[in-house]
Amino acid sequence: MEHSEEIVNKKIEILKDECKKRNMRVTPQRIVIYREVAKSCEHPDAEAVYEAVKKELPNISFDTVYRTLASLEDMGMIFRVDNQLPKARFDADRNPHHHFLCMNCGEVYDVCLDENENLKTPAHAAEFGEIKDLNLQIRGICNKCKKKHKDN
Repeated sequence: MEHSEEIVNKKIEILKDECKKRNMRVTPQRIVIYREVAKSCEHPDAEAVYEAVKKELPNISFDTVYRTLASLEDMGMIFRVDNQLPKARFDADRNPHHHFLCMNCGEVYDVCLDENENLKTPAHAAEFGEIKDLNLQIRGICNKCKKKHKDN
């Protein structure tokens, strides 16, 4: 499943603006790598991004993809979904949302709260520093894995 081209193009314009603010070049590699993460609803890992980008930029190295993902993360354009997964997974959706992580297969699913649902940051969390965002990560076994286990 992919985000619409219109949404992805808007995100790319935001990336270009952010690069200009930071005096960073807007390179074709940066655009193609970001586009791959931004269009995906699958929370791709670095290898998946590399394999997809390689089709458009055959001479790109895995190191370039990995360093670019790290720089996009530093810019706040993408974020790592969870550092405890076997491979880092990336998300370019900057809208507030949370994640369900399957402990069996490693799939990551977006979890959006209804308007009337509200997560509050614990009051004492601010004692540790400035809070930038709140991201709930729910760990469990996804329905696909539960079904596979039930069928076996």
